Amino acid sequence: ASAAPILVGGEIRGSVAVIHDISEIKRLNQELDQAKQIIRNLEAKYTFEDIKGSHHKLREAKDKAEVAAKTPATVILRGESGTGKELFAHAIHNASPRRNAQFVRVNCAAISESILESELFGYEEGAFTGASKGGKVGLFERASGGTIFLDEIGEINASMQAKLLRVIQEREIVRVGGTKSISIDVRIISATNVALEKAVKEKRFREDLYYRLNVLPILIPPLREHMEDLEILTEQLLIKINQEYGRHVSEIVPGVYKRLRAYNWPGNVRELENYLGRAVINMKISESKMEPWHLPIIYDSDEMRLYKKMADPLPIELLEEPMALTEFTRASEKNYIRSVVENCKGNKTLAAQKLGISVRSLHYKLVEL
Repeated sequence: ASAAPILVGGEIRGSVAVIHDISEIKRLNQELDQAKQIIRNLEAKYTFEDIKGSHHKLREAKDKAEVAAKTPATVILRGESGTGKELFAHAIHNASPRRNAQFVRVNCAAISESILESELFGYEEGAFTGASKGGKVGLFERASGGTIFLDEIGEINASMQAKLLRVIQEREIVRVGGTKSISIDVRIISATNVALEKAVKEKRFREDLYYRLNVLPILIPPLREHMEDLEILTEQLLIKINQEYGRHVSEIVPGVYKRLRAYNWPGNVRELENYLGRAVINMKISESKMEPWHLPIIYDSDEMRLYKKMADPLPIELLEEPMALTEFTRASEKNYIRSVVENCKGNKTLAAQKLGISVRSLHYKLVEL
């Protein structure tokens, strides 16, 4: 159109229409790119920027993950429950050449053995009673071109281990009830808190599958091994909690951190997040500063005893600044009564006996405080 001489109105209008069509195509392509970006963000939400902390163990894990992201190699994330293995998986995908393709997460422990195969590999129509008409695309097919994250990989049974080994070796799957092999192009990231080496020795996990998965192992340290990062993790988690609960807690006094460091966090960052969420719930809607007395009591996981350092009466040195005696007394009384009631597992009659007051008086105190 640009080469043709524009002599009459019709030709001018035709040229404008072509230009308009090109602009419309560009606009639609831009919208498609934006849609792909939105889908990517929904599928894999986190990046390496979201992994907070500067301790050398965490830094080493992050550095290894950043290197792994640039390769197509199979990655296995090792670490205790709650250390952030899924966060690392998201970040690896988002830093990889597959970032604009699907990121599919599978919790192998949460899906029953009877349906895990059909979920992973899909099935053909009529493969079993209740199968959908036309069959179903499996998660490996959905993830083709992108990444599949197999969480709790140590929990799958021997039969699934054999099928997964074939997928990794052959890069193809066969749907349940089908005979045709379907090629897939998928990057596999797995995660486990199980000692796979021990499971291999005990014949609970296939040795050949172990070596196929263990190409790039990344060990994520437990929170107790990088407590120097506690403050920055707490601040990051508080932003998330504020968004979820519609709160505006913007300040944490030093006394709170002192109490948080008194515990070893066996549930790691996930336990810390849940704990901070309960602390925020303990605060009034109007409060924006988290104080030590907002912190819930922590129980010993083995014997359900009060964790002593977290349950002790509030020391004066934890206060951000001096307060009126009546206010301090009220805060200490509230903290102590709550700890006793929780220690009695909510049994108010028993709690009243331990406090040396009547059940009615305890009820009034609970309402008042």
